[in-house]
Amino acid sequence: CCGKGAWYSKIHSIYLYSGVPELMKLDPVLNEGVYVYTETTQPGKLTVDYIGLFKEKEAWTVILREENAISAGLAYNFRAAWITLSAEILLDQQGVTAAFSNVLNNCGISCNVIAASRHDHIFVPYERAEEALAAIRKLEI
Repeated sequence: CCGKGAWYSKIHSIYLYSGVPELMKLDPVLNEGVYVYTETTQPGKLTVDYIGLFKEKEAWTVILREENAISAGLAYNFRAAWITLSAEILLDQQGVTAAFSNVLNNCGISCNVIAASRHDHIFVPYERAEEALAAIRKLEI
């Protein structure tokens, strides 16, 4: 999306001075398929596989493959690509989310992040998946 301009230098400096040099080896991988966000008030009644479930005050957010949402008759409004940062990232590690979210922001790409026990997972608009992957890879040294 974007070349390595002033924004890159700024983000790269933040990254380098975070005190954790291994942050630069993110190893982003684009998972196959289209993923969607939907809601339910009864997650126990879901009859399809999903990859994420999060309880909010109003309802449960469910992340699943688009074809599973369609087969279950679930409405959704965000089609996403799922990028996994294959590098093992600790939950208390600083600077990782700031670095890649700033890079994506500078490219005009929204991202929804889920930090799991070992890896960060980034959901970006499906149509911009390859562009997002390339932008994240520019952070690596």
